Amino acid sequence: MPMKNYLSDVRFLCPDESGLDRLLQSSSAEPFAENAIAFLHALSLALKNDPETRRYPDVATFAFFCRRANLIQLKRKYYTGKNPRLGRGVIFHITPANVPVTFAYSLVSGILAGNANIVKVSSKASSRADLICRVITRLVAEGEHAPVTSRLALVRYDPASEATAYFSSVCDVRVIWGGDATIAEIRKNSLPPRSFDVTFADRYSLCVINADKYVGEKSPERVAAGFYNDTYLSDQDACTSPHLIVWLGNDEHVATAKRIFWHHLHELAKARYTLQPHSAVNKLAIFYSQAVHLEGIRKTRMPDNLVWRTELTELPADIDKYRCSGGYFSEFKALSLSQLSTVISSKYQTLSYYGIEKPELIQFIAGIRPKGIDTIVPIGRTTDFSLTRDGYNLIDTLSREITIL
Repeated sequence: MPMKNYLSDVRFLCPDESGLDRLLQSSSAEPFAENAIAFLHALSLALKNDPETRRYPDVATFAFFCRRANLIQLKRKYYTGKNPRLGRGVIFHITPANVPVTFAYSLVSGILAGNANIVKVSSKASSRADLICRVITRLVAEGEHAPVTSRLALVRYDPASEATAYFSSVCDVRVIWGGDATIAEIRKNSLPPRSFDVTFADRYSLCVINADKYVGEKSPERVAAGFYNDTYLSDQDACTSPHLIVWLGNDEHVATAKRIFWHHLHELAKARYTLQPHSAVNKLAIFYSQAVHLEGIRKTRMPDNLVWRTELTELPADIDKYRCSGGYFSEFKALSLSQLSTVISSKYQTLSYYGIEKPELIQFIAGIRPKGIDTIVPIGRTTDFSLTRDGYNLIDTLSREITIL
């Protein structure tokens, strides 16, 4: 497929278009190569030292992830070197707008797995994405990490561009972050015979809180702060953000825990969050939809519209249809974790929790063997990036093992 016919409307953030041929012809590397770790550590330091990073906790978290000590620890976990592995070649990443820093984590996964990487950064304006791109561009220009930076390209273009067809035709793996409709549209662009897609589709997440434990929590505001980070920092648009809150425990403890938890969350939202008009309208529309289709629901009174709570008397199998951004939560009191087995489908991604021991969670998964739920983390850690994502070990998936007998 002739490059020049398809890239006329592509903006190369770094390097310029002339570097693309070199990228496509580059050799694969071993996972966690030293020069890859060195580049990412340099990126970590550059972001840490940039004053603008202080404005964005998610960018600071990304910088912390890329530090050498963390990457060495990840290498011990994900790559023993027992059997030789090499990157699969060229990874084409199509990344979302709703969580701006996702493109950077996707790029890091491709680099650590030993690949050349073409990353489509969302064309939607984002100061966070712009900051990371600007720092990467500066490192590319300095030339110190050329063995790695010559094998990456950051691009922007309109979704209607034919560039997706070209980049798909030259990649070995296409990584797609997006909703189901977006993935279906992108898949209309064919891949080479041995290439394949890794998709991170639209997912649904929930949170389980043991009220019996929460009422005795010495720092209940700390738990609420973790929940705020899981939800409001991404405007509840991230797939990892919980929309369904399940309470466990006796009725008295649940009532007390709700009062404490939602009070602290509302105080945080009042101090830190700005509710957009369209989110306020969407909350009302989703509630009306729930009221029409579900029996026995009611809106719990709150001081304002920053936190919207809908109480469920039963847990419908299609509860994942009723999701909304901006602080909209459906609540249900369950008798036990096993009661969730009737609703957990392949759409479910992350379960966050408080007051539940790990053996109980392991027993829960082993007992119901759900089609969904790929990640179970304490409240406050749903946005932590892991090289195991949606059930994919990204190092293994984005590299190939060479068998030697």
